[in-house]
Amino acid sequence: MTEARNESTEALRGADIRFRVDPGDVPPEKAARRLHLTLDRFNELLPNLLKRGFPPADPDTGMYSLEAIDEWRKVRDGLKSPLTGASHPPQANQPADKPMSMGERFAAKKRSRHG
Repeated sequence: MTEARNESTEALRGADIRFRVDPGDVPPEKAARRLHLTLDRFNELLPNLLKRGFPPADPDTGMYSLEAIDEWRKVRDGLKSPLTGASHPPQANQPADKPMSMGERFAAKKRSRHG
C-alpha cells in the first residue's frame, strides 16, 4: 500500500466515530432493563404485556423500540392519552412530574400570600 493511500485510510478510520449515537431499537435484555426487569422475568411477563398493548419486537430484527416502550408507559400511567397523544397536566392533588425550582416555589408562595 502506498503512503498516501495509508494516510487516507487512517483519516477515514479517525472519522468513523464522531459522536455518540443512542440506539432507538434495543435487544430484549435492554428492553427488560427499561422496565427494571431481568430478562427471565421480562420473558415470563411478555405475553401479558403484549395483551396490554406493549409494543412487540420488530419481526425482522427482534429489537424493541425504546421510544415505543416509553410511549406505552406514559399511556399506561395516564400521563398521555392513547388517542391524541396529548399530555395530561397533573391534578391539583397529584405531585407534578418534576419538582418546582426554588424560584417557582418562591413565586407560588408569594402569590398565595397576596391572593
